[in-house]
Parts: sequence; structure tokens; C-alpha cells
Amino acid sequence: MMNLSRSDILIYRKKYDILSRKLSDYLQEKQIRDWLNNKDYLNRKYFLKICMWKSKRPKKLYEDELNSEERIINITKLSFHSKDEYFKIKVLQLLKGVSWPVASTILHFMQPSRYMIMDFRAIWSLGWQQPKSYDFYFWTRYTKTVRLISKKNKVSLRTLDKALWFYSKENQK
Repeated sequence: MMNLSRSDILIYRKKYDILSRKLSDYLQEKQIRDWLNNKDYLNRKYFLKICMWKSKRPKKLYEDELNSEERIINITKLSFHSKDEYFKIKVLQLLKGVSWPVASTILHFMQPSRYMIMDFRAIWSLGWQQPKSYDFYFWTRYTKTVRLISKKNKVSLRTLDKALWFYSKENQK
């Protein structure tokens, strides 16, 4: 498990930032954040952008006609406005191709101070066993844990996310 001191988190975040600038990840993330700045929904273009940013493999599922502009707007509005955590993440999974990690990514972009991206690298860095499948209880435990670590170390969830991701990339066999 990663030693979660504030200085370590900041060092690994910086390494992530250096890598992501080379991969144009940084620019995509900035575009998504800028677009979402004053919106309470995703349109199809930005839904696809977030999904592809998280995981390119299910591209055909994301692009399926079931994920129409209207459906994406309606579902993301419902999610973003709900106070019910279960509903908030599960309703996003009505969209074709949206798994727990992708749903967590959508929530992260909409509310970065409340949600962190759920990723196998971050899970490994926490010293947790990768579950056979994700569920609400795992996601809730993950969310509560990263919020506590973030608060304790006085870093944003995105800073913590980048640090955990890069620590795994550098140390996971």
C-alpha cells in the first residue's frame, strides 16, 4: 500500500501530470471541465469524450444509438440532481457501455470535490483486493475512504486520484 503522506501524494501527482501532458490527457480533461463549468448535464459529444477518456475499449457501446442526445441529457440531469447516492451512480449505468468505473468518472467530472474516479490502479494503491465485480457497497467504501484520505492530506480528490494512479503505474507488477 502506498504511504499516503501529503508530500508523497504531491510527488506522484506531479509525475502523473508530466506523463499526461505528453499523452494529451491534460487537454482533454481541461476541455471537459471547461464545458461542464456551468452545466448540469452532459450532451452526447461530452458523454463520448468522458467515456473515451476513461476507457476506449467499449467505444461501440458508447456510440450505440440507444445513447441518444436526449437520453444522455435526461439521464445525466437526473443523476447530477439526485441526493440519493445509489440512484446517482446507478442511473448513469442505464447508458450503454457505462460501467461502475465509467459512471464514477462521469460523477467526478460533474462534482470533482465529491467523487473520485474508481480505477483498478487506485484500488491497488490503496492496498485493496480488486473485486470480481463492482457493486454499490464497494463504490461507497471506496468513495468514503478516498474522501477521508483527501481531507486528511489536504489535497483534492483529483490530486489523490493522480497520485494513486501513478504510484500503481510505477510499482504494480
